[in-house]
Amino acid sequence: MKYYENLAEMYVGDDVSPDFYAWVFPKCDHVAVGTGTVCSKQNIKQFQRAIRNRVKPKIHGGEIIKVEAHPIPEHPRPTRVRGRVALVGDAAGYVTKCSGEGIYFAAKSGRMCGEAIVRASENGEKMIVEADLRREYLRKWDDEYLCTFKFLDILQRVFYGSNGGREALVELCGKEYVQRMTFESYLYKKLAKGNPLEDVKMAMDTMGSLIRCNIVGREMMDSFDKTMTLRM
Repeated sequence: MKYYENLAEMYVGDDVSPDFYAWVFPKCDHVAVGTGTVCSKQNIKQFQRAIRNRVKPKIHGGEIIKVEAHPIPEHPRPTRVRGRVALVGDAAGYVTKCSGEGIYFAAKSGRMCGEAIVRASENGEKMIVEADLRREYLRKWDDEYLCTFKFLDILQRVFYGSNGGREALVELCGKEYVQRMTFESYLYKKLAKGNPLEDVKMAMDTMGSLIRCNIVGREMMDSFDKTMTLRM
């Protein structure tokens, strides 16, 4: 416990998860050691053993006090409003890819839905219908967060699906601009607005890292160069 008093760690690799990451972080008087996966749920116990083995020297002398697992709904449900029923939080699938963040979006969607009901019902003076919920809640939610969810879905597919992708991610995260954009996006739960020139450089660095890690071929990089030249 002492090693992790002021520290949290993230681990990647096929041994701990084929499509997500593993973690260790402090919780009051113990540490949480866990992992997650979508594509290989049947092997979750194997991945749990692997992450415990990885951190074994750091938690030497500790004992397992509880083993638990929970589903993480990372895909927004295709139907989130039907009739006079609206889904929010985990029920609606509002957990982001890459980070697994869901608490904020559960609270935010609940508040947005509640406010939508108040508006549509004119403070309780009339009965709402499905069209009201779609207009006042669902449309506003999608306008504000759908792009963020889709972008993080792409990132997870590209960077978490292979060891090469994970190596590229680690390489990119060593850059100060990437760290700042990541921190601001996570802090405000939206894609951060950066400097256009720095964004172009980050895109080029991303392609370079993916090529060095054998994720994409040189022909894709050539095509990307032509596209960027035309846009500039």
